[in-house]
Amino acid sequence: MPALAFSVDAAMAALSPPSGYTVWDSSLPAPESFSGVPPSTNTVLDDVASIAHWTPSHSNSLYNIDGWGAPYFSINESGNVIVRPHGTRTMDHQEIDLLKVVKKASDSKSTGGLDLRLPLIIRFPDVLKDRLECLQSAFNYAVKSQGYSSHFQGVYPVKCNQDRFVVEDIVKFGSSFRFGLEAGSKPELLMAMSCLCKGSSESLLICNGFKDAEYISLALIARKLSLNTVIVLEQEEELDSVIDISVKLGVRPVIGVRAKLRTKHSGHFGSTSGEKGKFGLTTTQILRVVKKLKQCGMLDCFQLLHFHIGSQIPSTSLLADGVGEAAQIYSELVRLGASMKVIDIGGGLGIDYDGSKSTNSDVSVGYTLEEYAMAVVQAVKFVCDRNSVNHPVICSESGRAIVSHHSILIFEAVSSSNYTVPTMSSYDVQHFIEQLPEDAHSDYLNLSQSAVRGEYDACLAYADQLKQTCVEKFKDGSMDIEQLAAIDGFCDLVAKAIGVSNPVSTYHVNLSVFTSIPDFWGIGQLFPILPIHRLDEFPTKKGILSDLTCDSDGKIDKFIGDKSSLPLHELEGENGMKYYLGMFLGGAYQEAMGGVHNLFGGPSVIRVSQSDGPFGFAVTRAVSGPSSSDVLRSMHHEPEMMFETLKHRIEEYVHEEGGSMIAGGIAQSFHNMPYLTATSSCCLTAASGGNNGYYYCSDEDFTTGGDGVSRCLSVRVFLYTTCYSNGQAFIFGR
Repeated sequence: MPALAFSVDAAMAALSPPSGYTVWDSSLPAPESFSGVPPSTNTVLDDVASIAHWTPSHSNSLYNIDGWGAPYFSINESGNVIVRPHGTRTMDHQEIDLLKVVKKASDSKSTGGLDLRLPLIIRFPDVLKDRLECLQSAFNYAVKSQGYSSHFQGVYPVKCNQDRFVVEDIVKFGSSFRFGLEAGSKPELLMAMSCLCKGSSESLLICNGFKDAEYISLALIARKLSLNTVIVLEQEEELDSVIDISVKLGVRPVIGVRAKLRTKHSGHFGSTSGEKGKFGLTTTQILRVVKKLKQCGMLDCFQLLHFHIGSQIPSTSLLADGVGEAAQIYSELVRLGASMKVIDIGGGLGIDYDGSKSTNSDVSVGYTLEEYAMAVVQAVKFVCDRNSVNHPVICSESGRAIVSHHSILIFEAVSSSNYTVPTMSSYDVQHFIEQLPEDAHSDYLNLSQSAVRGEYDACLAYADQLKQTCVEKFKDGSMDIEQLAAIDGFCDLVAKAIGVSNPVSTYHVNLSVFTSIPDFWGIGQLFPILPIHRLDEFPTKKGILSDLTCDSDGKIDKFIGDKSSLPLHELEGENGMKYYLGMFLGGAYQEAMGGVHNLFGGPSVIRVSQSDGPFGFAVTRAVSGPSSSDVLRSMHHEPEMMFETLKHRIEEYVHEEGGSMIAGGIAQSFHNMPYLTATSSCCLTAASGGNNGYYYCSDEDFTTGGDGVSRCLSVRVFLYTTCYSNGQAFIFGR
């Protein structure tokens, strides 16, 4: 059998591998230790040549930042991602260095930071304002250039991101051009009613979704409060309730209907469109609505037609087709006597998540904002002019396009792992062969002969067969674990020598995919992800991201550009700088849809505005993410009672002096966010210092007021619950 090993070696030395394989190192076995393929195989990225002087512009191309991020994101000369908060109008001195923002948020208060734990969502209201203004400007230009006799008046669907400050900002920023809100549930309607009290009196409040009597009553009361409310019928049965309740309340309603169009979006997001869609009325049902309203003397209340082709409409040709069909229905309703005023084109204005400008992808769109607006205006104008119908107000419900860019999720890679293929000397190989079970010799012989013939695919197949034979031997107890490990190492060595071993590392990130990026897990939605710093360095690794959850789905192994790995840098180790990654274009849906899998709560959140101060930005609001107590309460646990139970257990079993310190550490653990913290800050690990590494607050600390509380509590606390143990006060906040 040893001769077979040397025949493999001779064959590998004589043969050149076929196209697509790297050169087989001729030392299998070798007189010296086997080194495998050249080291660059594990470091050089598939699609980027190693560049001696890597620059930020190379990273810009590698991650296609201009493709998906312009005009809001770029890289500065220091290799850090920058935010251009005013889009194309941003001047150089207004650019915001994202790494500086992260350090301001995460550094300790003693060094001028906010002491927030990651993961972290950074909101940029200036970006939100620019998105609104760009949308309005695009439609204003289309209206003017096409001689359209009415105007555009958008609404924001609050389901995309219901955060109070996001919704209030949109109302404030959009007030001058009558920008309104859309609600799809009773809580959303209450939110919209409250926020629009501070908006323009002409702003639309569109009431979508399935409705009961309470929903309809709230919408009619909103109209009574002089809010420009429109009740959109999703089901024909809702009309009877609208008529009855409006009579009881003495409110004349404004009614719209959602039409089921024949035009269908074929992508993932088009499932709500077409005749079989979840929402809307057929033409037959719409005619019955017209008839009933006419019988009740309320046909003048019918003023809006709504439709929705689907999110992420990929092309303007599909958009124009759907808008044209809806405009024809609108014209027919005018002919039937309805007092039509508004055509609501719904959502669908897409985001180019991968920068490919593709028309056949769920993560891209093949048009600009200006082209979208022009296609809508042209389609409505053409149909209305053909039917001699006055041009309606054009309304859109473009949520994703408004909020996606303004929010960035920052998280840290805490470690990385990459399997290292072992080396084998000629003696190691000879010993390995001698230890093979008798019925595995034929597999090794086939592997050797395939190598002699240069049949590299066959080599891999026989190596796999050899491994499987030995696995079965291990299962029946006739092979020990050391022998099995040797088999694994040898087969990995073969794969590495041929050049097909997997050089992809796993980067462990301080994040829950299910909480912060649920659309990746749920529907395979891709978002741009990249390091936010060190982009002036060549990324020597390829990696996938593995989250903290105990779930095999808790990983990110697909990336924009149809990639199965992400170019990353080596982690700098214990004393080096932390390695921060950012997920971009995630401002829509992710926060609202995230869960608490493994009881990981949401991220910390800060709002950052551009300023003319020395740092170029100001943090206008900062809120720590939910604590362990918060997420436990969300599942109906009672942290205070849990702590009392554990405190009594400590008193029973821990008799030495450190019992109160342990109780303090547990109290702090309830109070902390569930995510990983640095070892040096662990509240349950003995460390240097007078408190043996445990955090606790004395009564004196607790009563010192703002500063004292802020030293003990790293988050905003709204309700204090204080538990006492041996004279120490342990604080729970919620």
